[in-house]
Amino acid sequence: MRKIRIAVAIGAILLALSLLMITPRHAAAQGAPAPGQAAHAQIKNLKVTVLSTMLVGDRVGLGEWGFSALLEADGHRILIDTGGHPDTVLQNARDLKIDLSNVTEVILTHNHWDHVRGLMTLRKEMMKKNPAALSVAHVARGIFYSRPSAHGEDNDMIAIRKEYEATGGKFVEHDGPAVIFPGAWLTGPIPRKYPERNWSVSGKVLTPQGLVEDTIPEDQSLVLNTAEGMVVITGCGHAGIVNILTFARGEFPDEPVHAVLGGLHLFPASDEQLNWTADMLKEFKMTNLLAAHCTGMEATYRIRQRLGLSRKAVVVGTVGSTFILGEGIHTGPLAQ
Repeated sequence: MRKIRIAVAIGAILLALSLLMITPRHAAAQGAPAPGQAAHAQIKNLKVTVLSTMLVGDRVGLGEWGFSALLEADGHRILIDTGGHPDTVLQNARDLKIDLSNVTEVILTHNHWDHVRGLMTLRKEMMKKNPAALSVAHVARGIFYSRPSAHGEDNDMIAIRKEYEATGGKFVEHDGPAVIFPGAWLTGPIPRKYPERNWSVSGKVLTPQGLVEDTIPEDQSLVLNTAEGMVVITGCGHAGIVNILTFARGEFPDEPVHAVLGGLHLFPASDEQLNWTADMLKEFKMTNLLAAHCTGMEATYRIRQRLGLSRKAVVVGTVGSTFILGEGIHTGPLAQ
């Protein structure tokens, strides 16, 4: 009898081990690629539309100090940041005849108010039509850290988190790179190899290591792998665009930078910093720049000149501006 029990126990262990061995193969058979494979899948159709930035390039839309863009790629639609005022992105999307109710995911690049204050307005309005609208928010580790100041808490995301989750929304917090869908690689927190210091805040952040200078540690960007090269979408680029591209090149070592879209926080940069940044962008073989939000107009023109690129390739972003793979940048007449 004892031998039978031992045989049964051994059989159970072997069955468990066999299931552990079979499961990964079964997942692969169902078409779930390994993380590396998913990251290096190539996106074939890509369109990015700016929904919030400082300037309006035509007669449609509202400008503000903020950023938001809609990504449409191979059937996926993701909102990146939500603007600075509660209603700006909602109104601009309506003016541009863009329906956000079937967008289920949003990426928040960092905690600053000019990127997150439209989230709850959009979530509550869109869920009237689709309860799943904007119900998943991808954030990076550090976005919920307290930012204490003389007038109280300076991080809007702490209050937004409670309100968002009360609607059934879910935050997915990344402490490293993640594949959002095949070909779309979210950086998570970015290593700061170069001392770019692309931020204006002078406050403190309460980390697990204590109260330290707020370098916006959670700043993240989205890297899209295409046949033309990498397309990188930034919110403010507080980690520094060179640090961002350096980190991305570690994952995509042989890919040129086909386009950078979004804010680079270079408006207060010195001529020396701008020259260094432009020279590094040239090394990355960047060929298109839709410089929205906090990049700065003068900074955009200096980068264009330094790289020797055309007016069509390096453009000041405006509300309604688009980047389409295979076509390039389309913008309103003011920015042409």
